[in-house]
Amino acid sequence: MGRMKFGAFLAPHHPVGEHPALLFRRDIALAAHLDQLGYDEFWCGEHHSSGWETIGSPELFLAAAGERTHRIRLGTGVVSLPYHHPFTTAQRIVQLDHMTGGRVIFGTGPGALPSDARTFGVDQLVLRDRQDEALGVIVRLLNGERFTQKSEWFTLNDARLQILPLQEELPMAAASSISPSGMQLAGKYGMGALSIGSTSVEGLQALPVQWNFAEEAAKKHGKTVDRKNWRVVLSWHLAESKKQAEAEAVDGLHWWHNEYRARVLGQLGAKHVADKWELLAQTTGGPGGGTGSAVVGTPDELVKLIRTLQEVTGGFGVVLGFAHDWANREATLRSWELFARYVIPELNGYTANLRDSAEYLVRHQHELMGGRVESIRATIKGDAAAQAAFDITMKNAAAAPQGGFRPGAFEAPEAKKADAAE
Repeated sequence: MGRMKFGAFLAPHHPVGEHPALLFRRDIALAAHLDQLGYDEFWCGEHHSSGWETIGSPELFLAAAGERTHRIRLGTGVVSLPYHHPFTTAQRIVQLDHMTGGRVIFGTGPGALPSDARTFGVDQLVLRDRQDEALGVIVRLLNGERFTQKSEWFTLNDARLQILPLQEELPMAAASSISPSGMQLAGKYGMGALSIGSTSVEGLQALPVQWNFAEEAAKKHGKTVDRKNWRVVLSWHLAESKKQAEAEAVDGLHWWHNEYRARVLGQLGAKHVADKWELLAQTTGGPGGGTGSAVVGTPDELVKLIRTLQEVTGGFGVVLGFAHDWANREATLRSWELFARYVIPELNGYTANLRDSAEYLVRHQHELMGGRVESIRATIKGDAAAQAAFDITMKNAAAAPQGGFRPGAFEAPEAKKADAAE
């Protein structure tokens, strides 16, 4: 599959109480921060009624983010198609693609919040059918067709887009949760898939069988799908030690789960948990290494999780980190930086040859340094003062303390002690 890509998925999930204008600016600043760190993609969603999710128009938000970023691709994660006329949706995406220099990824979904469907007066039972119907129209419009189509919820009369996307082929993705419908839609239209439900235990457990639905649907409709366009959303908070990561995230995670997931949304299976440390253990799998839905710890732990998921799923092309407010602003930005510094290069092999170079020197240290010492001695041969000074230098070097901080050494002290005992 080649090297992976990495990005962020911003729903967003912000606790109620902060100034909305500042939230928008902070989220745009996050996109700029990730752009500077070399992330590949930044996604944001559309919600209208939860209180916690403040972005009603991902196109507006991404247009602003596009002015603060340079290379990161910008994805709608997602436009809820049943709430929009498909022609105006296509127009907005095309305009956004031009305004951002051809960096748009068009992600769609049926609408995640039941309260949004109620707001628009749309029966939840028709959401997925309408997403499918709208996608069929939008694909034809993006291909430059002129056509008429009448539906119970929209009409097009000799409709054709005046402007086509800046990109020769606009990348698209269908949102997928635990059910197979999103994957089947991705296969039907030969587009990418966006696994959002993987932020839950149930969603992670469903991942190994999800891609099969996309491949079967693609075959049925004469399309092809590629695992490199499969995006998996994961939750994490990273720090230099597991203890530090847990201390930074435990209170925010506790509030997010109890206030948002359990009380406001009433998500299936989300129950109030009184003890914050118990909730942390449930979320991460606990000290016993059980099944959890997030990593709150070190980069090494997250590398291990992603490699395991790659193996059990058969492979996917993009990892998206779920953006949240579990920790304060400074710790959150540092978490994203640690991911860029250590997780990305480890998974993509950017540091493999650097390690090999270092180990080569270790293996050949005696002959290399021995040769260097002999060359110096040959140079100063016959100079008594220089020889005496060199001998003192060599003696001091041999007595100097060894060791120091090793970047990337995130193993827990307990693990190091166990290794030493073995």
